[in-house]
Amino acid sequence: MAFPSVSVVIPAYNAQNTLGGALQALCHQSYPGHIEIIVVDDGSVDGTAGEARSFPNVRYFRQENAGPASARNRGAREASGEFLFFTDSDCRPQQVWVEKMVAGFSADDIGVVAGSYGIANPTSPLARVIHHEIIFRHNQRMPEFPRAFGSYNVAFRRRVFENAGGFNAAYRRASGEDNDLSYKVLRQGQRIRFLKDAVVDHFHQESFGRYLKEQYRHGYWRAKMYLDHPGMARGDDYTFWKDIIEVPLVILHAVFVCWPLLWLVFATCFLLFELISGYFIFGAFPDAVFGGLVMWLRAFARVAGLSVGIVYFLIYYIVKKICQKIQK
Repeated sequence: MAFPSVSVVIPAYNAQNTLGGALQALCHQSYPGHIEIIVVDDGSVDGTAGEARSFPNVRYFRQENAGPASARNRGAREASGEFLFFTDSDCRPQQVWVEKMVAGFSADDIGVVAGSYGIANPTSPLARVIHHEIIFRHNQRMPEFPRAFGSYNVAFRRRVFENAGGFNAAYRRASGEDNDLSYKVLRQGQRIRFLKDAVVDHFHQESFGRYLKEQYRHGYWRAKMYLDHPGMARGDDYTFWKDIIEVPLVILHAVFVCWPLLWLVFATCFLLFELISGYFIFGAFPDAVFGGLVMWLRAFARVAGLSVGIVYFLIYYIVKKICQKIQK
């Protein structure tokens, strides 16, 4: 029996502390077919290059810093595999990952197979809460054939990836480029399959400040994604009603800012809403309380980023259209 060849692409930026674990995991996959491992160094200034080159079977490429979407596209151009796999430098694919993902392409119209998360740093309280919420969403929300995938754990038929044009390199940071490509794949008439048991263990964020900055960035780039794909502004299968109503709830805080007492009452009610949500998502105390607080503060970070992004990208698109008309 012939097994299809697989190319696994890892974009890496200042990833010397985690890249070795990812490559070690890929070198010990149970898949009997050929696995090509590609690392694209996105302009790192640490020891990422040395870490990648310490694995003789890894193909290493370097580019000037252009973002993970661009790095993934570079890796795809260099790849020779029939299937293109993508994961991140802070992920450790479990031993049967490639085997399960390839088996997921069980029909010709399945163009993409996506998997789930494990947790690589379970001793961190914040990482545990982040992971618990992700698994809640994957187990409770994600259907077998969702409308979007995450680039941390995904595989493509090569022709599907190429026909969709790859990742949009205009997304300079890691946020929104996977949703953008998901919608292009769906427009080809291809399906995305989600496998809960095809897992990569991930080092979730341990710093609360950096986590909120990440969420601000996610909100910012979501603005571009929603402007590019207005029909998806209602959310995908990972997003659910709580995420959607958080946007107007946060905006109302700005409306009530001139009335401090009213603002305090509204903020307290919003916090209680997140704490109750935390009980249903995280279960027992203290994770329910901590998780509720995290979601409460995260909502402000996300909406702040979304608001700034909408203003910026609207102005950008308007100016772009005016310039195009002038050139005509």
